[in-house]
Amino acid sequence: MTPSIDSRLPQVGTTIFTVMSALAAQHGAVNLGQGFPDFDCDPALVDAVTAAMRAGHNQYPPMAGVPALREAVAAKIERLYGHRYDPGTEVTITAGATQAILTTILALVHPGDDVIVLDPCYDSYEPNIVLAGARAVHVPLTARTFRPDFDAIRRAMTPRTRAILVNTPHNPSASVWTAGDMAELAAVVRNTGVLVIADEVYEHMVFDGQQHESVSRHPELAARSVVVSSFGKTFHVTGWKVGYVAAPAALSAEFRKVHQFNVFTVNTPMQHALAQYLADPAPYLGLPAFYQRKRDLFRAGLARTRLTLLPSQGSYFQCVDYSAASDLPEEAFCRWLTTEVGVAAIPLAAFYADGRDQRLARFCFAKRDETLQLALDRLAAL
Repeated sequence: MTPSIDSRLPQVGTTIFTVMSALAAQHGAVNLGQGFPDFDCDPALVDAVTAAMRAGHNQYPPMAGVPALREAVAAKIERLYGHRYDPGTEVTITAGATQAILTTILALVHPGDDVIVLDPCYDSYEPNIVLAGARAVHVPLTARTFRPDFDAIRRAMTPRTRAILVNTPHNPSASVWTAGDMAELAAVVRNTGVLVIADEVYEHMVFDGQQHESVSRHPELAARSVVVSSFGKTFHVTGWKVGYVAAPAALSAEFRKVHQFNVFTVNTPMQHALAQYLADPAPYLGLPAFYQRKRDLFRAGLARTRLTLLPSQGSYFQCVDYSAASDLPEEAFCRWLTTEVGVAAIPLAAFYADGRDQRLARFCFAKRDETLQLALDRLAAL
């Protein structure tokens, strides 16, 4: 008798990112769907990895990460946000941010708990919560502006609420939380046991002179938060899958209990290379100007189409309203755009639990200028 398969994630199939990337490859479309660069990282970073391997850093590092890298992360956070995490007990190196978020939820969320997520949101959040035996409570961000609706968040909170997941700069909308938003979040969770899980993987991509409001910048929030970030996003090496978590010692201790059994530790030579590379802050301090120039180039080209631009305050995404160009539903429009126009995008409905259709699509502009220009030439047909 063949054993029956009782899926832990019965509603989960292949992600829209995989689907659209495959469709783009099949039709020779410019892939502005999946969020990864098509340009190389700094050769000095590759050289540092090679040097680390030749120096013999090829065996298991400490479970929590190479000490020099944890110290570099703690120093960077303190320099930028004014909060000092102990690199020995409060910083852990992870196999990318997605693993970090899953590990955080498995470590800190219990069966029967509720976790508030703010739609639209990254597609791993809810499956992670389900795997922990908990329930995702979806609270929509304000339509079109994608600002947090704190009254709605308050209404969603109950004694079962264990955590709230916050993402800024935001994927997919490219909105950025303000200091006022963080103060309001602190007020919402004050006098509760609610934890904050802060997805800050685009922390160094904030535009127009704004600053990134990390929860670690706000002491009241830092005391109850797990901060997740990504070297892959910051240094254009998404395939390396290396990130980190910073959290108070008690939360970090629980995180590490799970981390040691689902990944144990992370690629050794990459960690040594990143520790060396972080000694110079110029590469990440230069990211806002680097990506703002690409954003402005891309927006200037899109302005000549019938696509309506939504604000792009941070990250490397640009959302558009295409209703003046097509009345197709979002997924159908993105498929048509890929197969007929030759540019791949992601439907924003894919980031909503209820699949709400607002005639919005998301492009990624973390591409070479030539790639962006080719996409714009094709989109000119709209």
